[in-house]
Amino acid sequence: MTFRRKLAYTAATAAGVSAIGGATLYNVLRPRAYPGDNPKPITKPPIFPTLPSRKQHLENLRNAKDPFDVLIIGGGATGSGIALDAASRGLTVAMIERDDFAAGTSSKSTKLVHGGVRYLEKAFWDADIDQYNLVKEALKERTVFLHTAPHLSAWLPIMLPVYEWWKAPYYWAGTKAYDALAKLSGEGIESSYFLTRGKALEAFPMLKREKLCGALVYYDGAHNDSRMNVTIAMTAALYGATLANHTNVTSLLKDPVTGQVSGATVQDVLDPSSKPISVKAKCVINATGPYTDTIRKMDDGESRDIVAPSSGVHIVLPGYYSPRKMGLLDANTSDGRVIFFLPWEGNTIAGTTDAPTEIVQQPVPKEEEIQFILNEVSRYLAPDINVRRGDVLAAWSGIRPLVRDPKAKNTESLVRNHLIDVSSSGLLTIAGGKWTTYRQMAEESLDIAIEKFNLTPRPKPLPFYPTFVAENDADSDAASAAKGTYGMLEISGDCNTDKLKLIGSHGWSPTLFINLIQHFGVDTVVAQHLASAYGDRAWTVASLCSPTNLRFPVRGNRISPLYPFVDGEIRYAVRHEMAETAVDVIARRTRLAFLNAQAALESLPLVIDTMGEEMGWGKKRKEKEWTEAVKFLESMGLAEGLQGITRSEVEKGRVAQWSKEVEGGMYSRFSGPAESV
Repeated sequence: MTFRRKLAYTAATAAGVSAIGGATLYNVLRPRAYPGDNPKPITKPPIFPTLPSRKQHLENLRNAKDPFDVLIIGGGATGSGIALDAASRGLTVAMIERDDFAAGTSSKSTKLVHGGVRYLEKAFWDADIDQYNLVKEALKERTVFLHTAPHLSAWLPIMLPVYEWWKAPYYWAGTKAYDALAKLSGEGIESSYFLTRGKALEAFPMLKREKLCGALVYYDGAHNDSRMNVTIAMTAALYGATLANHTNVTSLLKDPVTGQVSGATVQDVLDPSSKPISVKAKCVINATGPYTDTIRKMDDGESRDIVAPSSGVHIVLPGYYSPRKMGLLDANTSDGRVIFFLPWEGNTIAGTTDAPTEIVQQPVPKEEEIQFILNEVSRYLAPDINVRRGDVLAAWSGIRPLVRDPKAKNTESLVRNHLIDVSSSGLLTIAGGKWTTYRQMAEESLDIAIEKFNLTPRPKPLPFYPTFVAENDADSDAASAAKGTYGMLEISGDCNTDKLKLIGSHGWSPTLFINLIQHFGVDTVVAQHLASAYGDRAWTVASLCSPTNLRFPVRGNRISPLYPFVDGEIRYAVRHEMAETAVDVIARRTRLAFLNAQAALESLPLVIDTMGEEMGWGKKRKEKEWTEAVKFLESMGLAEGLQGITRSEVEKGRVAQWSKEVEGGMYSRFSGPAESV
């Protein structure tokens, strides 16, 4: 080889290496668009119109002169997503929910927003292009999730411990493939990385040290599921949807000539003596999750069941069981299932199981399922950490509605993702799927409804715009910036829910909690909680907190001393989020019942009394709320010795005092009262 050739070869090689190295360096160091990135810091809360109360929504249903374009049955994630999509396209919308928004499956998830790294593994080994596409679509929706509601969702690093050295390259390849697929969806996500044994123990000191080789860490999303659901529903109301929770569909209406479904008869559950309401609609959508077949049989009594209900149990442990900002995935449980071990709201969630079940309104987790999760957790933790039954602060069972295609030849085979079916009489059913893809499912359902029922989305201006200043504020720049900004999109007639920001997102920033501390004098932990749970609506929540009569914090009396939930949240839930019962507040507006069943029980007197002041409850209604709330907490893992407890017993401190009779050996979290020092 001549000197010139050698020189050219060397130069070309150097250029190639430089290009590859430069591209790699740019990929690592490039600016990334994280949820909540906002070029214009906002130090004043956006002002929105006050949303209608539940009573006003019911009156709108009763007095509607024309049929709604769409009537949605079911107020979970999918139903609320359809309501928002339809309202933001300019359609007239009504949504009916028998219980409360997110009362069922939508509040009992693993709290992840994920594509599913294990689904990608299955797609590879089974050469399954459909499974691959499902993961790709879910990752795309994860991006939307994190940018339309950044206060309610966030990135969460998840660790895959490696106890056999040969698994390290296998896990590395899998997580890198997951990264690559996420980047194809346009995500500015951090890349997965490997941790040496020492670094893995530094990040997750609770891990079992024996035979630990290291760990892979990849990123997924986490969210506050029921607050997300309520926020979606309230955003739909902001765009003009009519909503009614605690309202039951008793029958479907049909056109006497064509036999096509034309609406539904609904009954106010909280006022059984009230007159039923006939709600007419051009299209009726069944989005009732596990109760899908109940509505389908109202349409056709001979229809075959398509839901195969599966129980998923989760338990909640104290926060010291996991790092504050890192989860763990156990990909090799004793029976081949996958267990997640995740930090959430200051505690630790572990789950889930997967077993056939019956459909009941308040499923109770089985003791053997709780013990299975505890046993799996103990396999990954250091032997000096005693995983005790008494450390289970709450436990719940969610019913996942797996579905069969009623038109498939093999009716026993389950649909991989979700199913959309239109019956011969025009009932549109959407079932299956998962939280991460709720928006996509809503869009697909509505697209089919528009085509099938000749609906006409109508472009129109919004009846409101958020203002970030008071009406008499002379700040013209801020006033002019209000129109059409911060995710408030015009109703164009097209689907725009992939860009439409949910209530709370418009004026949120990662430093919002500092403004709350400085303006209202709330505790730092409380301010951080309010900012993450309500976004810019935290200004209103903080203003509804009562004075503490302390030097600091100035406002915000806690519902429970163990958690940052405050009294202002109860008032906000009633006035702005259609909370109608004590369970609505302790389970789905705050998450106290999901974090600690006993703490929720102790908070009930304050919750019921505060709601009573807001809603004018008498003694009889308060007693009813107590009974129903205690019954609900029994399904959330409340200790047997506390089930059926009376209000007077709680107020006298029976729950708070250590007692063998109350706690019992199974629920005890410590060996007994120590002697005085």
